[in-house]
Amino acid sequence: MNFTFHNKKISGILVVLPQNEVKFEDEMANYNFSKAKSLKLKLAMGYSAHRIVENGVCVSDLCIYGLEHLFAQNLLQKDEIDALILITQSADYIMPPTSNIVQGHFGFKQDMICMDINQGCAGYVLGLLQAFMLLEQSEIKKVVLLNADILSRKVSKRDRNSNPLIGDAASITIVEKSETPNTIYANLKMDGAGFNALMIPAGGFKLPSTPETAQMTEDAAGNFRALDHLVMKGDEVFNFVQREVPPMVEQLLDKAGLNKENIDYYMFHQPNKFMLNKLADKLGVPREKMPSNIVENFGNASGVSIPTAIAYNLGDNLIGKSFLMCLAGFGVGLTWASIAIRMDSLKFNKIINY
Repeated sequence: MNFTFHNKKISGILVVLPQNEVKFEDEMANYNFSKAKSLKLKLAMGYSAHRIVENGVCVSDLCIYGLEHLFAQNLLQKDEIDALILITQSADYIMPPTSNIVQGHFGFKQDMICMDINQGCAGYVLGLLQAFMLLEQSEIKKVVLLNADILSRKVSKRDRNSNPLIGDAASITIVEKSETPNTIYANLKMDGAGFNALMIPAGGFKLPSTPETAQMTEDAAGNFRALDHLVMKGDEVFNFVQREVPPMVEQLLDKAGLNKENIDYYMFHQPNKFMLNKLADKLGVPREKMPSNIVENFGNASGVSIPTAIAYNLGDNLIGKSFLMCLAGFGVGLTWASIAIRMDSLKFNKIINY
């Protein structure tokens, strides 16, 4: 499905990372794997460290902390927020929506929209699409897009497929109407037939958590996990990304009348360094245009890896310079989406620690 938006812009990006850093070497003893093989895995996948929230910290805590920073720095005003979108797979509660909790904490005006969207790897891009659509309404002038996950709570510490790469983080993106005419192109695809390639089997109404779903078992590769934990079929996910993402991006650029060389940066979701490098090669774009340094420094916080890549790699450059970017997310759902957008003159583009 293709989308076209006019006169919308991203005016600020803030990423909130937990201060707690866990090194890959600190967890190697948890895996049923030799030290030599673990270090080989680290090198191939780009694992080094990941940021993990402390016990008791929830998605709302990260989002509230980030918003308080913006208010204190006079980078955002409470009364100018017309919509609050939260993309997360790790909500504070089954009900109510976590976005309402954030709104209630600050006492934002009642005349606004609060919305939780359950999406993962492509969630940041999908959230931008939702924000752009809300901005089509005359009464909505500024949308705050929150993207946050704390999936480290749902990963087995003895699962070398998932544990080394999963990190926690939140991002706050300000999306508003642009006084300068522009056009944004996007596309989105879904295939629910592949839902079990990335999932947490137990904990919902389909299979509630019980003492039995918490029991750890060993898989054929020597990973130990329970039904309450995240399970990732790595080969299926890798093949899906290499098969579906390149044609999606090529279709997007064709729709936008762009070629690959026109794009300054490909800021993609970062599952791991190996997968991104292979994807850059498959697309035929220079690896330096597709940064792959987020997992090794912070971990993969699902869709939040996209704004983290933008803030970490470009920082203040986006305040005074203009870059044409292709953003793309792909994974859980299965869902894959991309956007071609020019970003310039941001008010802020930075990372803070929680």
